[in-house]
Amino acid sequence: MKPEADNKPLYVTQPAMPPLRDFLPYLEQIWDNKILTNCGPYHQQLEQALAQYLGVKYISLFANGTLALMTALQSMRISGEVITTPYSFVATAHAMLWNGIKPVFVDIEPGGFNIDPRKIEAAITPQTTAIMPVHCYGHPCDVGRIEEIASNYGLKVIYDAAHAFGVQSGGSSVLLQGDLSVLSFHATKVFNTFEGGAIVSPDAKTKRHIDHLKNFGIVDEVTVVAPGINGKMNEISAAFGLLQLKNIDMALQQRAEIDHKYRAGLRGIDGIHCPKPPASAVHNHSYFPILVQAGYRLSRDGLFQKLRDADIYARRYFYPLISEFPMYRGMPSAATANLPAATLVSAQVICLPMHPELTDAHVEKIVQIIRTA
Repeated sequence: MKPEADNKPLYVTQPAMPPLRDFLPYLEQIWDNKILTNCGPYHQQLEQALAQYLGVKYISLFANGTLALMTALQSMRISGEVITTPYSFVATAHAMLWNGIKPVFVDIEPGGFNIDPRKIEAAITPQTTAIMPVHCYGHPCDVGRIEEIASNYGLKVIYDAAHAFGVQSGGSSVLLQGDLSVLSFHATKVFNTFEGGAIVSPDAKTKRHIDHLKNFGIVDEVTVVAPGINGKMNEISAAFGLLQLKNIDMALQQRAEIDHKYRAGLRGIDGIHCPKPPASAVHNHSYFPILVQAGYRLSRDGLFQKLRDADIYARRYFYPLISEFPMYRGMPSAATANLPAATLVSAQVICLPMHPELTDAHVEKIVQIIRTA
């Protein structure tokens, strides 16, 4: 570790920042084009580049992932109730409330982080119109079982794939599952555009409808076909995305190496469990969650504080559960008794720093604190 880095806090995620000199040509081109937004050249180039990289045909860029979630629900005309997980970032459920939709929470799989398909069927009512699962930490959901349930009951499936950039399951992109998949390109994500997001569509017609919705419903200067919003990504963010995409394979490899070092260093510590994604998945190592269980010498919050005291800004993702916040906790599905697995994991989880800027010395420092706390 460089001496000057010793006193810098280590955050759970940090944006990968290329040298400014590499970004300047993009900024100069934007200045010369005099096009700052409204789906300009870089916006179109990034959509094409991402579609090719991710192995999808149709992708629509957004200013952020939350607007993308809200628009995905609008585009499918979702109403009534949507079954989802309490173990996620609040935007998953907030996007529903902003659309006048009631989220219905069901538990996650014991020993995992994703929605438990066995709980979905029991939560379906005549008001249920869709399921919104989350590929938490980039671990793919049981997409086959979810699709089977949705098909049996005539429900739409919109995946919150905020963590799932580049993730594959069964030999193809997990983003191809369901009716729509929604990505986040926030600064803390594996691939980022400062702020940003996207919707992956199954066909050109759906993409065209989504592209209208994200631009006020405008088709041309005199035609508006839907009550859309302003969800467009600007040219500077799109240009940054194009630059980031050049180095994404290296960043993913670095994350995989850090994941391996964490697992080797934490092996054999009583009460520290490091869950793995399914062996069949191509993972992006977007986060490194550990579970602080019985047998460890400190509580989860005790270890969390030890890390904070050492300027290691790990996070308790996801604590509290979405269902515990004031706007949701009065709902019947939010009852703790209904969500035992999610409640347990939320009380145990700590996400350790995971980003390409971590050095071997950083990882060793974090491991030693956990070993000797």
